[in-house]
Amino acid sequence: MASKKLITKQVHRIIYLILAVACLTPFITPPIALFLGLAFALTFGSTFPLFNKNASKYLLQISVVGLGFGMNLSDSVKAGSDGMLFTLFSVVSVMFIGILAGKWLGVAKVPSYLIASGTAICGGSAIAAVGPIAKANESEMSVSLATIFVLNAIALFLFPVLGHWLHLSQHQFGMWAAIAIHDTSSVVGAGATFGEEALKVATTVKLTRALWIIPLSLFTSIYFKSKGDKVVIPWFILFFILAMVMNSYLTIPAKITHEIVTVSRQSLTMTLFFIGAGLSRSTIKMVGVKPLVLGIILWFFIAVISLGFIYFLY
Repeated sequence: MASKKLITKQVHRIIYLILAVACLTPFITPPIALFLGLAFALTFGSTFPLFNKNASKYLLQISVVGLGFGMNLSDSVKAGSDGMLFTLFSVVSVMFIGILAGKWLGVAKVPSYLIASGTAICGGSAIAAVGPIAKANESEMSVSLATIFVLNAIALFLFPVLGHWLHLSQHQFGMWAAIAIHDTSSVVGAGATFGEEALKVATTVKLTRALWIIPLSLFTSIYFKSKGDKVVIPWFILFFILAMVMNSYLTIPAKITHEIVTVSRQSLTMTLFFIGAGLSRSTIKMVGVKPLVLGIILWFFIAVISLGFIYFLY
C-alpha cells in the first residue's frame, strides 16, 4: 500500500513538472496556464504548496522587472499619472465601504480590513504588508488571502471577455484591469491576454497603485494602534522602474531587450500555473460565505466605478 502511494505521488509530480514546463512554451496562454494549475490542484491536490507559494511570489517579481525592459519611461509615466487621478478616491472609498460592509455582514474586524486592503490596492501583496501590522493571526490571514485568491482567479478569465464585450480600447482595458483586478499577477495576465498596449498600461498603472501599500501601512498602524511595526516596501517595483529607465536612455540592443521581455512573459505564464496549483479544495472551503460576499461586494464596487471613470475620461 505504501509503495502504491509513493508511485502515485511520483506520477503526480511528473504530471506537475510536465505542465509547468509546458507553460514556458508559446502555445500556453496566461489564462490556460492558470486553468491547468487549478485543474491539477483540484484533481490531485496541492502537491507542492510551499514551492507554489514561493515560486509564484518571486517569479512574478522577476517577470515584472523583465517586462520593464519593453517599456518607455515617458509613455509609462503618462499612463501611471492617468491612473493616479482616480487612485486616492478608489483606495479610500473601498477601505471605508469594506469596514462598514464587514460589520454589516458580521465579518470580524481584521479580515474585513485585510480583504478591503487587498481589493483597494494589490491583492495578496497588500494583505501580506498590512496583516502583521494589524496583528492578524494565521486563520485571519488565510481567509483573507483565500478570498482574494479565488476572486483573482475568476478575474483573469472574466475581465478580457468583458473588455471585448464592452468594446474597450487597449488603453481603457489596461486602466480598468489595473484598478479593478486585485493581484499584480492577474492584472498582467489579463493585460497580456487582451493585447500589447493593454499589458503596458495595466502593468504600469498597477505598479504605481501598489506604492500605496506604504501610506496604507502607516494608516494601519494608527487604525489598529500599533507602533514600531516595519513597513514592507515592494522593492521589485523600484527595479521595474530602473528597467524602464535603462530601456529608455541606454543604448541596449533591441534583440536583447526583446529576448528579456519574451522570457519574462513566459515566466509570468508559468507563475500563473503555480498560483492555480496552489488553490486547493481546503482553501476554497476556508473562505466561507460571508468573507466571500464581502469580497464580491467590494470587487463589484471598484469594477463598476472604475469602468464609469474610464468611460467618462477616455
